[in-house]
Amino acid sequence: QVQLVESGGGLVQAGGSLRLSCAASGRAYSNHAMGWFRQAPGKERIFVASISWSGGTTYYANSVKGRFTISRDNAKNTVYLQMNSLKPEDTADYFCAGRNGVGIAMTTAAFDFWGQGTQVTVSS
Repeated sequence: QVQLVESGGGLVQAGGSLRLSCAASGRAYSNHAMGWFRQAPGKERIFVASISWSGGTTYYANSVKGRFTISRDNAKNTVYLQMNSLKPEDTADYFCAGRNGVGIAMTTAAFDFWGQGTQVTVSS
């Protein structure tokens, strides 16, 4: 199994940037497609971005397309989410997730293991 730990969250003003990191430990990290999801208070967890095992394919939610970039460094066992032009509606807990397979996905049900989350707050 792979364990995931997110970091990089915090408080930022609208228009600002943050970079989230997700460090993986355990076996065969590079064989897993990875994703980022977010959950605002009182709302369901929703898809933000995902990346294939090689990093060659990425998907984004329409709400973040053009502002967020997902990437991974398999040598460092880390996946990143660069968030630019942040908006108050981006405020949420952000979760890193991984799949037991290399195929990319966009639903919570498709991911097998999760981090504990990191909080992002965007002030207006």
